Amino acid sequence: MTLSVVGLLALAGCNTMTPPATVHQPMTARPPGHRDVPLNVGAIFQPDDPRLSLYEDRRAFYVGDTITIVIEEKTSASKKSSGNANRTGTTDLTIPTISGWPMKGLQGTDIQAGSAQKFSGSGDAASNNLFSGSLAVTVIEVFSNGNLLVSGEKQVTINQGTEFIRFSGVVNPVHITFSNLVSSTRVADARIEYRGNGYINEAQTVGWLSRVFMNIWPF
Repeated sequence: MTLSVVGLLALAGCNTMTPPATVHQPMTARPPGHRDVPLNVGAIFQPDDPRLSLYEDRRAFYVGDTITIVIEEKTSASKKSSGNANRTGTTDLTIPTISGWPMKGLQGTDIQAGSAQKFSGSGDAASNNLFSGSLAVTVIEVFSNGNLLVSGEKQVTINQGTEFIRFSGVVNPVHITFSNLVSSTRVADARIEYRGNGYINEAQTVGWLSRVFMNIWPF
């Protein structure tokens, strides 16, 4: 009895745990440590510090830097199809009269046959998605060609529910503005998640036992 109660509590607690993520991992990274080097006192240009270059701005280029992703996803797709088919046919047959042929009662009889077939079908589908907002992410890897792999998460807790907004993808530094902003439409391999947990999310989720019956019920 005790094991059964523990099992039910564990199943009930699964809905309140953090939803699993499909974005690139890890979702944050610390900048690598730099060795202490003496700075040229009194000079603006510091040759030993790559972040204080006279020829580069303060845009994100290194692991641990942060970039603000402006999420502006808008997709719309629709499909509609229809088909019609008709087929009709008639057949007239007269049994000839042949002397000495059996079944003389059917000879000279007119046989008529007709058939008609009709098919009509139609279908349509539509999908519309709109997601806007902003999210700060961290550079977790710098590729050999200079592209940046970024990933990040934002958690918003209101009362007893928590919303999880996650984003990851590959950013070309050319598309990063001077304010370290980049549009989500310019991110390659983008993965965007918006999930939540709490009693409101649980009320919108089909129970596990109902899902089992839905999968095995043949009708």
